[in-house]
Amino acid sequence: MEWNPETQQFLSQCFFNTLSPYPEPRRAAEAALSEAANRPNYGLAVLRLVAEPSVDEQIRQSAAVNFKNHLKVHWAPHFNAPDQAVVPDPEKEQIKALIVTLMVNSSPKIQAQLSEALTIIGKHDFPKAWQTLLPELVGTLDRLSQANDYVSVNGVLATVNSLFKKFRYQFKTNELLLDLKYCLDNFAKPLLEVFKRTAVFIDPAMGSGTANAGVLKGYIESQRLCCRIFYSLNFMELPEFFEDHMDEWMIEFRKYLTAKYPILEDSGKDGLALVDELRAAICENISLYMEKEEDLFHKYLSGFVEAVWGLLVAASNSSTRERLTVTAIKFLTTVSTSVHHSLFARDDILQQISQSVVIPNVMLRDEDEELFEMNYVEFIRRDMEGSDLDTRRRIACELLKGIALNYKENVTQKVSARVQSLLASFAENPSANWKHKDCAIYLVVSLATKKAGGTSVSTDLVDVESFFGSVIVPELRSQDVDGFPMLKAGALKFFTMFRNQISKPVAMALLPDVVRFLGAESNVVHSYAASCVEKLLLVKDDGGRARFSGADVSPFLLALMTNLFNALQKPESEENQYLMKCIMRVFGVANVSHEVALPCINGLATVLNRVCQNPKNPVFNHYLFESVALLIRRACEQDPSLISAFEKSLLPILDMILSKDVSEFFPYAFQLLAQLVDLNRSPLPGNYMDIFAILLKPDIWKKSANVPALVRLLQAFLRKAAHELNQQDQGQGRLVSVLGIFNTLVSSPSTDEQGFYVLNTVIENLGYDVISPYISHIWVALFNRLQSSRTVKFIKSLIIFMSLFLVKHGSQKLAGSMNDVQPNIFRTILEYFWVPNLKLIAGSMELKLTSVASTRIICEFLSPSDSRLWGKMLDSIVTLLSRPEEDRVEEEPEVPDFNETVGYNATFVNLYNAGRKEEDPLQEINDPKQFLVESLSKLSALSPGTFPRIINENLEPSNQAALLQLCSSYNLTIV
Repeated sequence: MEWNPETQQFLSQCFFNTLSPYPEPRRAAEAALSEAANRPNYGLAVLRLVAEPSVDEQIRQSAAVNFKNHLKVHWAPHFNAPDQAVVPDPEKEQIKALIVTLMVNSSPKIQAQLSEALTIIGKHDFPKAWQTLLPELVGTLDRLSQANDYVSVNGVLATVNSLFKKFRYQFKTNELLLDLKYCLDNFAKPLLEVFKRTAVFIDPAMGSGTANAGVLKGYIESQRLCCRIFYSLNFMELPEFFEDHMDEWMIEFRKYLTAKYPILEDSGKDGLALVDELRAAICENISLYMEKEEDLFHKYLSGFVEAVWGLLVAASNSSTRERLTVTAIKFLTTVSTSVHHSLFARDDILQQISQSVVIPNVMLRDEDEELFEMNYVEFIRRDMEGSDLDTRRRIACELLKGIALNYKENVTQKVSARVQSLLASFAENPSANWKHKDCAIYLVVSLATKKAGGTSVSTDLVDVESFFGSVIVPELRSQDVDGFPMLKAGALKFFTMFRNQISKPVAMALLPDVVRFLGAESNVVHSYAASCVEKLLLVKDDGGRARFSGADVSPFLLALMTNLFNALQKPESEENQYLMKCIMRVFGVANVSHEVALPCINGLATVLNRVCQNPKNPVFNHYLFESVALLIRRACEQDPSLISAFEKSLLPILDMILSKDVSEFFPYAFQLLAQLVDLNRSPLPGNYMDIFAILLKPDIWKKSANVPALVRLLQAFLRKAAHELNQQDQGQGRLVSVLGIFNTLVSSPSTDEQGFYVLNTVIENLGYDVISPYISHIWVALFNRLQSSRTVKFIKSLIIFMSLFLVKHGSQKLAGSMNDVQPNIFRTILEYFWVPNLKLIAGSMELKLTSVASTRIICEFLSPSDSRLWGKMLDSIVTLLSRPEEDRVEEEPEVPDFNETVGYNATFVNLYNAGRKEEDPLQEINDPKQFLVESLSKLSALSPGTFPRIINENLEPSNQAALLQLCSSYNLTIV
């Protein structure tokens, strides 16, 4: 695309039309631009349009946005858009040559877009493929700051800030350290110069008048950006330049923490927020130095603590200064956990911290109440799930925890007194001072310490039993579930947190009250009630036994389930994951009767129907499908008469998922179908055989996310519809399809294990006469894979399959069918694959199967004259049976498969409750060790003296000793 008047006209008109309120011209313009974007020099032409002063500002602004978005997709190959053309190198060089100058000379809105565009280029090319950028930015910055053009200065600094952020977030490598050194060598000194120059400009701008306020804003923003760049350059380690010039930086930092800027701070929220952003950035910088260079920073510490403390006392009383409050408290927390903790040792200091910092920040504010009512998901995320380390309430408590590391008794005494004072204040006037009680509960919960590796918590602030009885129980017993909802939520949270310490009789007496709170209108309250029930049902007493049983839940089970399903109909809680997780947990514990099961499956079916229209909450959906799977397992296995009712509710929905291509739910649907197939008796009803026909179509197997669930369903059909596959006409066609699926799966390292699951189920459930026409094709597929792409995982799966074949059909048929494909291949595989890898088999069922099969090979098939192979095979069997799994099995890294088509690919999620217990193919053999020594004892009796010699020559000494020990254990001998 050449830059000429026609191109300018074409692009101007297109960008003008993209701003049209009418859809037709807008879509036509977007289509024209999309087509043009794949032409060479398109990006350059758009950039030239942005630079053209004669073009309308709105059009140029639209072009700048398009240019930025164009670079996102076209500057480098993009994994989401592999077919998009990449900007040619000559065009790239021209864009790089123009963009900095154009950015600094543009209006603020265009400048912001071009700064982002430059950052996109920089992510790919800077510094190695764009060595001119930093010198150009340094020169431009120096010129602009001397000219006092701080709109443009801040544009340059914002760009540098974006480019340098990678030093905070990327993993430390030699390559990244080289990039950091380059940036330090070229920018550390200019950064300090512009920082000091701006500091000189600030004092004259402090005069009164609105004209100076705008100028001062530019200076303060510049210093903030310098502080963020400082943070990036110092994040990994303290550079020498910054160590040498520490005084210059620290003097200015302290000045900005203590100075007042009334022109901005008194002009409204925006002005104060801008100054506070600078102060917060400085707090982060001094926290970084406190963590990384405590010794060097020591001489500045007391001055900064004093300055930050003064800021904090003022900011803690304001609801609009959260970021400054959080960063300031984090700095003091860092100091409190360092060797300089003595700064917090005095009683009066602790008293001030408790009174002036902690309580004001923990006390609920209007915005907390608004979040509680308007966005319950975010409130819970911050409050209950511990993700709010950087919010006022949590970080204030973290400061107390930090001080308590060295002054626990003093902190406990002060906070405990404060808790009692808050509760007394509440008692005087409960309706007016309810926030005081909430504050007291929050302090106790947040300052509780968790025991390592467990769910138990403890606190020294209060006696848990007494506090629970006097403070929490009255809230839980309240008959008005909707009164003071934040207090109710706090009480439920306390019950949940200290559930291990609340005795079973007390908890049982309160559970019906918690069930009542499921009916609360507040989303937070009924979510916390659900979470409380769910967590209580997980409590285990000493010895790992569950504290609450199905019998404990039975008296209020119907009310519990009714309230849970009713809560799912409340506004904003239609996909409430806490409610659904509770439903799942109750099904896992309760004795689900016929009367409870039917309304529950209908309730779940209603929810399933709804989420299928628009799946959007993966966590909720997973708990939903787990609940269905668990209800099927618990109810139908106990009462098979329920199966038909469950099928009536579920099959239409599962059919809809498949017919309407709700691909996110395919893996879930296949696993639930497998469960239902397992529960049915042979022969299967016709509607299931229709699903079997769909299952055998190759297209459905193309998405890797579907494969494990499809295999689980196919295995269920092979077990239940074996009769149909044994039939000579239609059954043979189905078997060919099944083996085709096996062939496809086993050929890829990412799905070969799933292929073996299919093959093993075929061998287990079909007669040899049915599979014999295909057995040579099976061996050819396995040998080809063994030859082309063998992995340890594949070899282990092959050994397990061969073992299963042997125990089902005998060693002669195993060896004969293999040798029919290639003479003597059975012995070759024994020697080179079976014997060396047998010791790697893991899992009790697999160990039993392969050891018994191996024992039968040496006792039924291999001749003692083949003494070396016989001995090595026995050596491997003894290793397998006598050594612990961790001593003989090494983890094999997963082999990635790169044959996937690019595009949407949902991840397979296993339904824990839809799993099926494996059946033992060797139920008649209880102990594989006993089977080995009994078989060897009988064999040796037929040829005395032969086997001790072979054992002595071929078994490792440790395995000879282990075999002798086994013989002694079972009172048998090898003669």
